[in-house]
Amino acid sequence: MGRQLSHEDTAQAMIDHVDRSGSVKWLLLLAVFLVVVAAALVFFKGQIGSHLQLVFLSVLAGIGILSLLGLAVGLVKLGNAAAPPHLTRQFVDSMSDGVLVCDARDRIVYANAEYGRLTGAQSAEEIRSIERSFGGEPDAAEAIYRLSEAIRSGRPALEEFRLFKGPVGVVPDADAPQARWFRIKVRALNDTETGGGKDAFSVWQVSDITRDRERQENIFQELQLAINYLDHAPAGFFSAEPDGKVIYMNATLADWLGYDLAQFEPRHLNLNELVSGDGNALLDAVSSSSGGRRTDMIDLDLVKRNGQGLPVRLMHRVPIAADGTLGASRTIVINRSPGEDISEELRAAEVRFARFFNNTPIAIAALTGEGRVVRTNAPFARLFSAVIPDNSPSDEEPAPTIHNLLAEKNRDELSAAIDEALNGKSNILPVECELAEDDSRTIRFFLSGVEDGDADEEQVIVYALETTKQRELEVQFTQSQKMQAVGQLAGGVAHDFNNVLTAIIGFSDLLLASHKPSDPAFQDIMNIKQNANRAASLVRQLLAFSRRQTLRPQILSFGDVLADLSILLDRLLGEKVELELVYGRDLWPVKADLNQLEQVIVNLAVNARDAMPEGGQLTIQTRNLSEDETMQMPYKQLEPGEYVLLEVLDSGTGIPPDIRDKIFEPFFSTKDVGKGTGLGLSTVYGIIKQTGGFIFLESEMGQGTTFRIFLPRHVAETVSVVEGTDVGEHVHENEAEGVPASAAIVDLTGSATILLVEDEEAVRAFAARALASRGYTVHEAGSGAEALELIREIDEPIDLVVSDVVMPEMDGPTMLGELRKIRPELKIIFMSGYAEEAFAKNLPENEEFGFLPKPFSLKQLATKIKEVLGE
Repeated sequence: MGRQLSHEDTAQAMIDHVDRSGSVKWLLLLAVFLVVVAAALVFFKGQIGSHLQLVFLSVLAGIGILSLLGLAVGLVKLGNAAAPPHLTRQFVDSMSDGVLVCDARDRIVYANAEYGRLTGAQSAEEIRSIERSFGGEPDAAEAIYRLSEAIRSGRPALEEFRLFKGPVGVVPDADAPQARWFRIKVRALNDTETGGGKDAFSVWQVSDITRDRERQENIFQELQLAINYLDHAPAGFFSAEPDGKVIYMNATLADWLGYDLAQFEPRHLNLNELVSGDGNALLDAVSSSSGGRRTDMIDLDLVKRNGQGLPVRLMHRVPIAADGTLGASRTIVINRSPGEDISEELRAAEVRFARFFNNTPIAIAALTGEGRVVRTNAPFARLFSAVIPDNSPSDEEPAPTIHNLLAEKNRDELSAAIDEALNGKSNILPVECELAEDDSRTIRFFLSGVEDGDADEEQVIVYALETTKQRELEVQFTQSQKMQAVGQLAGGVAHDFNNVLTAIIGFSDLLLASHKPSDPAFQDIMNIKQNANRAASLVRQLLAFSRRQTLRPQILSFGDVLADLSILLDRLLGEKVELELVYGRDLWPVKADLNQLEQVIVNLAVNARDAMPEGGQLTIQTRNLSEDETMQMPYKQLEPGEYVLLEVLDSGTGIPPDIRDKIFEPFFSTKDVGKGTGLGLSTVYGIIKQTGGFIFLESEMGQGTTFRIFLPRHVAETVSVVEGTDVGEHVHENEAEGVPASAAIVDLTGSATILLVEDEEAVRAFAARALASRGYTVHEAGSGAEALELIREIDEPIDLVVSDVVMPEMDGPTMLGELRKIRPELKIIFMSGYAEEAFAKNLPENEEFGFLPKPFSLKQLATKIKEVLGE
């Protein structure tokens, strides 16, 4: 058992009024009470008085016995005999802090010896309160006042202050410091400790913290000295958080970069502003790979404040905590600009190489024979951060190699190229590979061997060039070339076929003119003409795809077009398909051929209906698309600008991915034989392209298909009206161009002289007979050169030339140029299976001519000639 603490083992309290609870007045009151009771008993006589006296004596005897028992067991004490100190009092008396306890009236109840020493009191009579001991010092007055206010409001408080002479009455030692620091805490004992009310106490605790302050000041001075050394070191230093925020930069680096730390806070910088080019990606990659276990050396360029580059070498390290979180970097910066410590030529060459190596747009890396990356430049780290050097491989998990980046099908090809490089082969073919994480991205690798490389160091140099965009452009170009080639083929076939149809329709008209409806052959001829017209409709679709059909553009509003088509669309879709039209607000006008635009909408609606055999919903909606919205669209072929967007959405079966690239090709169809020509979507594609718009599709199997059509916004040009000209006349003329006014021309006979130029003999024969039957004098020519010779030989004047456009030896536009030299006023009508715009660009500017698209009927030919002659 340990020795029990005695009263002499601990310091004595200088003032201890805690156990003084008795009072003389209570003793006097007790004596008076006993005397009064004894006197009263004298007046009682007889048996009652005897009984009362016996009771009183019994009570006194009981009190005496209880007191003796209490004295025996220690519950009652005699006089002022000192009791052994309580453990709590021993603890407080032995504390190194001064403790002062005051009652509610600020009277001192308790003060330990340390409090007396700190305040300079030699005896209990010299003990003073906190206010009197420290309140008179100017340096402590405010702190003491705040503490007093806090204890009056029942709040704990703490203050620290410095006194240069110590408390009042304290004589400082010769070895003691001139200035002393004190910490004073105060709190009120709560009701459970004191019983509350008038007996509430306040406890003051005084500590001399001079030595602690001295240690803190010494540590601070040493820290300032270390920072001063670091700031003026011959190398730069900075630290950055994982998010790139710079939290420290020494003065040397700040001076190199042109920053004044007295006026600039490095925390305003970010690594993106500090590191040039892709160097930041290299830092991120090295940070994540080093695992906080080693320092990596990186050569790159920092950006000065004036925007110039500063070639540096970084010794870069990022610590990683036990939980895997990244800490702030520790980065030493060595200025690689020309200096005095090494030769200028060597340093300049090294600097040039480092800047070239890290700033080249080509990703470069050094590999081992197994494909493990040893060293990289910044672009390589940006592209392939997963295999940068020392990617923290564990013993169980081998280090990743460059093969891990590639799709499975390309790994053997790259391995073979690496083997060729290891064997010293010089001309190694580049390897085109797809990335494993994203097969839409492609990388082209160029490899070369290193003659003196070690087995664990660089043995192969690989140059990586991302070709994703190039491949996309190649695919787009190939698709465009294919569509153009198919379009040219379709256009050529349609042109030649138009000549055949023109002859069939023309001679059918001649036969119909010589047969009455009652003639048995009349119906057969009508069937021939009807099927020829049907074939002509297919040819027009081919021309639409090849963008060589004749368009009559006019200013339109999509909302009006959809409103006019709504009834027709309801009938076409049937009862199973629900049609919903969503009109955009304030739609911009577009310039397009009304009939062709209606054909586009109808074709898309019919295709959507066929894709929903069990029924569904078809939504057609329109809206304006600003240039900013256009640039956010995922379609790379879409040129920036303002468009009106038409979306056709169905809830059908969707289009399989393997045929989405073919649906716009002519004669491609997924429908059963006899249920479609395969020209519907190709016609849509051609009309939209010829109008200057774009069409794209998005489809998901089982979810439906969406066609998006972008037509450019039409901006009206200011047209000056010639004085005296009625605007209505111009409108009438434009309408006459779009639709021949056949209804207004009843008499189609004439008496003019016409030169007919056509290389197709059947078409020329039909046209000559048709015009001759209408009363015209017709001269025929089989080519442009023959027409020039003929016009010189004919004595009578030529009123009109009707000519084909595409002819051997000399085409129509060239012939017109020669005719203008002879007859400037001569009128001409061009016939062609191509669109008017296809050859109009080859004519002189402001050239006036009529146009008759093939195939045409006898009536259309006579009407056009009558119209041009009448102008």
